[in-house]
This record gives sequence, C-alpha cells and structure tokens, in this order.
Amino acid sequence: MEAQESSRIPLPRWVTPLLLLTAAGLLPWTLWLTFTLPSRHVTEHYDVAWVVFDCALFCAFAATAWCAVKGSQWLVPFAAATGTMLLCDAWFDVATSIGSGDALEAILEALLAELPLAFVCALIVYDAERFIGFSRR
Repeated sequence: MEAQESSRIPLPRWVTPLLLLTAAGLLPWTLWLTFTLPSRHVTEHYDVAWVVFDCALFCAFAATAWCAVKGSQWLVPFAAATGTMLLCDAWFDVATSIGSGDALEAILEALLAELPLAFVCALIVYDAERFIGFSRR
C-alpha cells in the first residue's frame, strides 16, 4: 500500500476541485449549445483555422520525433499532445464533412492515417519507458 501512495503525483489541493467543477460546468454548457447553435454556420477564415492547426500538428510531430530520437523525458507529453491533436483532427474532419462530397475522403484519412498515428502515440504514452530506452540505442 505504501508503494502505491508514494507513486501518486503530488498536486495542489485546488487542482482536483477545479477539474471537478469544470467537468460539472461543461454539462449544462454542452446542453445549452445543443439547443442554441445553428446546424449550419459559414465562417470567415476557415482556411486559416485549418492551416494553423496543421502547422501546430506539424510542430507536435516534429517535437515528438525529436524527443524520440534524443530519448528525452518530454517524449510522453509530446506524444500525448500529438495523439490528442490527431484525434481532434479526425473528429472535426469527419464531422464537418458529413453530407458533402468530402466525407469519404475524411473518413478514409481518419481510418488510414490519423487514428493509426494517434494509436502509435498512445502506445508511446502507455509504454514510455520501453520507447525511451529503445530510442537511446
């Protein structure tokens, strides 16, 4: 039992209540959005939003790769961020393409690229010690 206690991450006392309150606040916010947002919205700079997101994704991949090459302790956080960004990319690509001619392309890209790469990032996070040790060889 002592080993389990010593492996816990020490957090300031306010972090857990803050996270719980945020999670609780998201439920009514999401319900409000469900009933108030329009199902269709045309926006300016849609292209800029995606280009900037893809630039950030490029930086996340580059940082993750760099950390893998160097065997850096930052590999896990960067892999987690990269995997999360890939999941978000897949979700929004598919969700925003439904009902258009781009839906098949978005679904295939998600299934063949984004989700498998996110899975690789998840493996790195799950088994970081093995990946960091392998990258140092």
